Amino acid sequence: MIKQLKIDFVSDVTCPWCAVGLGGLEQALLAVSEEIHADLHFQPFELNPQMGEDGQDAGEHLTQKYGSTEAQQAQVRVNLCARGEEVGFEFNPEGRGRIWNTFDAHRLLYYAGEEAGVEQQSLLKKALLAACHTQSARMNDPAVLRDCASQAGLDAARVDQILTSEEFAQAVRDRQAYYHAQGIHSVPAVIINDRHLISGGQPTEVFMQALRQVAEEEG
Repeated sequence: MIKQLKIDFVSDVTCPWCAVGLGGLEQALLAVSEEIHADLHFQPFELNPQMGEDGQDAGEHLTQKYGSTEAQQAQVRVNLCARGEEVGFEFNPEGRGRIWNTFDAHRLLYYAGEEAGVEQQSLLKKALLAACHTQSARMNDPAVLRDCASQAGLDAARVDQILTSEEFAQAVRDRQAYYHAQGIHSVPAVIINDRHLISGGQPTEVFMQALRQVAEEEG
């Protein structure tokens, strides 16, 4: 009998390891598809909620936040490109360029999950990750967000309505506060059936093992 799981993928589109983790998780779900089916929901987590309208140079930001050097950042980009290739995700080898505020992206993802459904929310998430990490786009630009929403097949008029208002702002803040209260301080955080946590952009094999273990434990 195929077992059903609920998965909450807590992440930020500005996080490159979230792209790696999502790719690994989706490969794992495909590999176990004859044993396990999962409903995948994307949950908001802003890594830089105070980021201003003009963003910040990515290298400068990473040095300030993590103390990393240019050489260390370059090596991380090489590692990310290799990990991305393993899961079918293309990173810009030069990096993101700048770090942008992603709150409006989270509002659109929330809308997609609430009104459009899990498939379109997943398509939107992937479009946003590609815009950020493949195209190095300005992630607080309404034109970029509208294009991502269009790629996901979302209603253009509804997207405009959201982007020109504060709709879902409090809902996103509340959801983020919930995960902070649950002890989530870094992403990606993959939560299965509300109680099993897998942290980080893990390889496909790690996700496969965890999914099977949880499915067995859940009976």
